Amino acid sequence: MNETDPALDRHGRTSHETYTAGFYADDRDFVVRALLGKATRGGADIGEVLATIAECAPHDHEGWYAAWVALGDRIAAVAEACAKGGHPVSAARTYLRAANYYAVAVNAVSGLGDVDRLLPTFRLHRAAWDGYLATTRWPVEPLDIPYEDTTLPGWIFTPDRSGARRPTLVMNLGSDEAITGIFGEGAEGGLERGYNVVVFEGPGQQSMLFERGVPFRYDWEKVLTPVVDRLLARPDVDAERLAVYGVSQAGYWVPRALAFEHRFAAAIADGGVVDMTRSWRQNIPHALLAAYDRGDKERFDKEMELAFRLPGTGKGQRLWNFRSRPYGVTGYSEALDEVAKYDLTDVAGRIATPLYVIDAQGDQFFGGQGAELAALVPGATLARFTQAEGASYHCQPLARELTEQRMFDWLDEQLGLGG
Repeated sequence: MNETDPALDRHGRTSHETYTAGFYADDRDFVVRALLGKATRGGADIGEVLATIAECAPHDHEGWYAAWVALGDRIAAVAEACAKGGHPVSAARTYLRAANYYAVAVNAVSGLGDVDRLLPTFRLHRAAWDGYLATTRWPVEPLDIPYEDTTLPGWIFTPDRSGARRPTLVMNLGSDEAITGIFGEGAEGGLERGYNVVVFEGPGQQSMLFERGVPFRYDWEKVLTPVVDRLLARPDVDAERLAVYGVSQAGYWVPRALAFEHRFAAAIADGGVVDMTRSWRQNIPHALLAAYDRGDKERFDKEMELAFRLPGTGKGQRLWNFRSRPYGVTGYSEALDEVAKYDLTDVAGRIATPLYVIDAQGDQFFGGQGAELAALVPGATLARFTQAEGASYHCQPLARELTEQRMFDWLDEQLGLGG
């Protein structure tokens, strides 16, 4: 703190400007916001998060990774002690926090040179998730979803053990989000409102990528249709009240699936995405993109490789590798070719499912695309979230209670529930 004015930090900012100024100047700012936003659902403890980042210097990638592993280890040990001591409520809530902290460490591997730490770190996260499943108050069972020649891992949570036929919400992860993350973005809110809630990992997500090497696919109807088939075979799922929620990159995947899979009664895109390539292209120099756009991919690849050899570009190279890996590609032009398939422009008009599209002010990844998607989908509901409400940035991470209230009120009305 500034010694002459305790209201100023070492950067000269007033202490109340953190919401707009940020915790960090890089992508770690979003990580911190997303974690803090999970606190209202027990997915983080605010003091634990703030105390951890207080010791993490900017650009110290090893320290960032180590800090979250250490916090995950400490909280997981507390959870295990609670479970052994016969305190399941404490154990469940503590396991959930530990799993989310480990999930930060999993993604932090992208900033390191040693990718061999990815799988062991992911398995720490998964062990904490298993601990949560074993102690949570919500009835839950594994849900293996037939998919091509294998299965997708999933779980179905229910409000109680009655086996009653209920409205059911499928929750679709984003690109690199952990299964525990989405639990604080509507799963528990759905259970409290009487919904069954389904969470799963699709191609390129978490265990499907890290343990099986199965990449993303743009034609996500090939993923959600098997999910629907599996659920409609269950007596506790109301086929007329089946809904789906997609967060972040699933703001593309879910609408893409809806253009071909019409059995959902309602859907939510948090936030909406039309064209995935824009978030990739925005950080590539125009001169390099010009070579790619005119079809000179050999030159593009060569110049990208040379650019990443320049001093100070190591993190950028590692980030590119991390982002392209789930797509099942390695080359630079190959990555852009694959991502170019993720475009809803020509299919969004086919969507007949009532769709709630969130468009958050200041979305740093897909800014403005929510409104664009809503304009392409007949009858879509556009929901704007603003900085004045504390609901800006990608997926409004610090306004999850507001998000939950608005989207579930809309969803209840679409399905004829409540009121």
